[in-house]
Amino acid sequence: MLDEPRATESVADMTRRLLGDLSAGERKVARALLAAYPVAGLETVAQLAERANVSPPTVVRFVSRLGFGGFPHMQRALMREVHERMGSPLEQYPEPKGAGPAASSAAAEHAEVAKLTQLITDTFREVPASELAAARDLLADLRRTVVITAGRFSASVAELLNFHLRLLRADVHLIPADGREAAGLVAATGRNHVLVTFDFRRYDRRTANLARAMSDRGADLVLFTDAWLSPIAHLADVVLPAQIETRAGFDSLVGASGLVEHVIGAVAQELGERGRDRIAELEKIDQQLDASPS
Repeated sequence: MLDEPRATESVADMTRRLLGDLSAGERKVARALLAAYPVAGLETVAQLAERANVSPPTVVRFVSRLGFGGFPHMQRALMREVHERMGSPLEQYPEPKGAGPAASSAAAEHAEVAKLTQLITDTFREVPASELAAARDLLADLRRTVVITAGRFSASVAELLNFHLRLLRADVHLIPADGREAAGLVAATGRNHVLVTFDFRRYDRRTANLARAMSDRGADLVLFTDAWLSPIAHLADVVLPAQIETRAGFDSLVGASGLVEHVIGAVAQELGERGRDRIAELEKIDQQLDASPS
């Protein structure tokens, strides 16, 4: 049975797939759920039983037939689906607004800027200092190989972390989760690896699968995610959730960028002269490569 939501199949898909194998009472629950999906599944056991005109134990058996460890586990899966749909750019796209006074437009822009600032404030207020310190320690450990991966939405912040970490230390690699390098990377993974994963709502299946595969082989996992948490949060050694909701119609990475820049600064401080020497060496090499042939 599942203790965590399934990442690759919705509860509705599971229900339809198993419909023919259910008992008569369980089919009533399935049809009641599908008829008012996903709201019916977010009610209590008693309410869903009343919808289906069955007993509460029949609802519990239905949930078990889907493969979940209990009714709360199915509800977590449904909540995950809701948040993933909320994360769709199409769902978030703002409705057209009629022409209004210039003052109203200016006020709206000011409110949006204030919201972005608040995202950073809220992000840092809610992330435990112990998690930030743990991320710093893992990424500043020069004995470890650091691998960074992300989905399409979060690729820009992954690039930001990769660029600065490679200035501060060696053995840092940015790997697309859907690239051919992923299989070879998993094969080479050991306990000296740290995987930094960026996974935000509309959570990326291949990113999650790569994280699971590397974690199974002993890698430590640092996860940048949103407030609802990626499905792989339970695997992570460090979880850094960022606030992402804005009024603009698209999720924002400003909070996640703030976390990344904080971690970069903390790693630089932890490395001290070693980081400074690394940057000096790289700049010297750059100058040599740029020099005109003698």
